[in-house]
Amino acid sequence: QVHPVESGGGLAQAGGSLRLSCAASERTFSAYAMGWFRQAPGKERELIAAISWTGGNTYYAESVKGRFTISRDNSKKTVYLQMNSLKPEDTADYYCAADRVTLRAGVETMTLADFGSWGQGTQVTVSS
Repeated sequence: QVHPVESGGGLAQAGGSLRLSCAASERTFSAYAMGWFRQAPGKERELIAAISWTGGNTYYAESVKGRFTISRDNSKKTVYLQMNSLKPEDTADYYCAADRVTLRAGVETMTLADFGSWGQGTQVTVSS
């Protein structure tokens, strides 16, 4: 399994941008699909984006589609979440996690239960 570490959170104004990074050190990183999640106060953790181990397949929740972009650089063992057109409702703790299995073919139907090895999270606050 991989042990991801998130970074890049902070404070942004509505309409602004932030880029989150999720880095791992394990050589097996490139074999795992990765996901970005967020959890707002008082709400359940939700999957907002996922990317296959090749980077060729992606999934986005409707709430972020068209504004957020997930990508990965396997040579750097890092997954990114580019967040544009931020809204106050994007305020949450953001987490990345690795798939529980390797070499999953597609990510479109993945759920929270498919992921393990969570990072510690990074906070994003969007002011209006």
